[in-house]
Amino acid sequence: MNDIELKNIWKTYDQKIEEAKILNLQSWAVNIKTFEYLQTHKAATILGSLSRYKKVAVILGLLWAFFLGILVYGNHFKNVYFTVSVLAIFIFTIIAIAAYVKQIILIGRINYGNSLTDTQEKLTRLKASTIKSIRVIWLQLPFYTTFFWNTEWMKSDIKFWLITFPVTLIFTFFAIWLYKNISLKNAEKKWLKMLLGNKEWTSLINAKKYLDEIEEFKQG
Repeated sequence: MNDIELKNIWKTYDQKIEEAKILNLQSWAVNIKTFEYLQTHKAATILGSLSRYKKVAVILGLLWAFFLGILVYGNHFKNVYFTVSVLAIFIFTIIAIAAYVKQIILIGRINYGNSLTDTQEKLTRLKASTIKSIRVIWLQLPFYTTFFWNTEWMKSDIKFWLITFPVTLIFTFFAIWLYKNISLKNAEKKWLKMLLGNKEWTSLINAKKYLDEIEEFKQG
């Protein structure tokens, strides 16, 4: 076998290697696209369900706020403790509704055709907004223990100061403690997982997990 024939064999062999590399790259690219589509579809399905859940919550919240508004208007500060308590719950309900509307809009703005980084950034903002709204909602807790207070009861019944008032203090301290400790940095703690273990938080965690798996697949 002369040098020319040997060079031709090497050239043919190199061409086959290059063709194989191209085919492998094409196959890898198709796999990436397929996996990315499946994962983003899962995330979109979960967030779509979450958006519907929040819309129902907004409607129920508006009905609850309307009912509270009627109670405040009907009382006309005849009982200051009742009016102030119900008004505080009304305000916190409105804050929660506004937060939910903001989250629904944010979910609607997620474009899965955009970069993965952009989608993950919106999910992070959604998680932060969810944590913030949950923190604020817990601040209304003490007011559920004060709406039945009245001045005569305070003056004439020692049980108010021995039982009712301490219970309100406990609820107040608990609400403040939750407000300070419900945060993204504590999201992995068992007590907070139990507290957040509902559809909202679980949906966000799963959606982000599906998107994170795309990065892992690309790197792997």
